[in-house]
Amino acid sequence: MTTTCVSSKLELLARLFEYPGEDYAAMCREAGVEAFADEIGTLTTEQIQELFISVFDWNPATSLDLSWHLYGEEYARGDCMVKIRRSLARYGIAEGTELPDHLTNVLRLAGRMEADEATAFARDFAAPAVAKLLAALEQKKTPFAALLRAVREALPVQAPIPALKVELPVLVGED
Repeated sequence: MTTTCVSSKLELLARLFEYPGEDYAAMCREAGVEAFADEIGTLTTEQIQELFISVFDWNPATSLDLSWHLYGEEYARGDCMVKIRRSLARYGIAEGTELPDHLTNVLRLAGRMEADEATAFARDFAAPAVAKLLAALEQKKTPFAALLRAVREALPVQAPIPALKVELPVLVGED
C-alpha cells in the first residue's frame, strides 16, 4: 500500500472515531468496514450515538485517549501527550476539543508522517495502545471492536493483542 493510500485510509478511519452523525454508516462503508456498517445500519442515529458514548466515554478501559492504555495516570502520560502535541503542530493538524493522544489525532498524525517515522510511531506508541484498546473492546463484545481491528490492520506495525486480566470481586463473607 502506498503512503498516500495509507494516509487516506487512516484519515477515513479517524473520522469514524468522532461523534457519529446522520451519515455514520455511509462513512463506515467508505472506510471499508462494511460488516460494521451493516451491523449498525439497523440502529437510529441516536442509538449509535448512545452506543458510542457508552463504549468510549464512560469506561477508561475503552477510552480513545491512547496514552491512557499505556501509562494510566503516570507522569509518562503527560510527557507522551506533549510529544504528540508537538508532532501535531509540526504536521499542521489541529487538535480540536480532544486530547492530543485521542485516536483521531493519532491516526491523522501517523497518516502524515514519512514511512520510517510512522513505523516508529506505530511500533512505540500507537500499535501497543490500539492492541490494548482492541482487547478491551473484544472483551466487552461491542461492535466497535470491528473498527479497531480495521485500525490495527491499517497501521504500519501491529502489536500483539494482550490477554486482559479479569479480577473478580471478593464477596463479603468469602475467604
